[in-house]
Amino acid sequence: MQDDSSSEAENQKPLSEDDSGEDLDLERPPAAESGEAEGSPVEHEEEEEKVEPSPEEQAAEWRERAIRAAADLENFRKRMEREKGEARRYANQSLLEELLPVLDNFHMGLEAASADSESMIFKGMEMVKKQLDDFLAGQGVEEIPAEEKIFDPAVHEAVTQEDCEDSPEGIVLRVIRRGYRMGDRLLRPANVVVSRAPQPEEPKQEMEENA
Repeated sequence: MQDDSSSEAENQKPLSEDDSGEDLDLERPPAAESGEAEGSPVEHEEEEEKVEPSPEEQAAEWRERAIRAAADLENFRKRMEREKGEARRYANQSLLEELLPVLDNFHMGLEAASADSESMIFKGMEMVKKQLDDFLAGQGVEEIPAEEKIFDPAVHEAVTQEDCEDSPEGIVLRVIRRGYRMGDRLLRPANVVVSRAPQPEEPKQEMEENA
C-alpha cells in the first residue's frame, strides 16, 4: 500500500520548466501581433505604388521636349551660318593687314609725284590708286576718317598733341598714318596729331641784380 501512495504522489508532482521543455512566457506577444508591429503588408503596398502620369500628361511632356529640341537645332543652325559667313568675310584679314605697309609706301610715293600733276608718273599712280581703292572696297576695307574729326581712342592713336587756337581741344589736326577697318573689325588704328588748348606761358623769373 505504501508503494501505491508514493507512486501517486510522484504522479501529482507539478512539472517544472526543465521537464516540459517549454518556456511558458505569458507576456510574449503572438507571432501575428509582432508581425503587424513591424509593418503591415498594406502599408508596404501603398509605399510601392507610384502615381503614373496620364497619357495626356505624357503627350504634353514629349511635345514640350520636341519644341525645345527644335528650338535648339534652329539656334545651332543660325550660329553655324553666322560663323561661316564671318569666316568667309574675314578670310583675307591677315593678308590685308600685311598689305597695309605697302599702301603706306604707295601713298608716300603718290604725294611725292603730286608735285608734277601733269607727269605721266603721277597719272599712272592715280590709276593704280583707284584700282587699289576698288580692291579694298570689294574686300570690305575702308579708311577710317580722322582729319578734323573728334579724337576717338577706339579707332585713333594719338602720336602727339599740338597747341591750336583755331580748333577746340581733342580734334585731329593731321594724320600721320592711315587707319583701316574691315567691317566691324579694326585692322589698324590711325596715327594722328591731336589739338589741345594753348598752355599758358610760365612766368619768367626775374634775374636778381648783382650788387
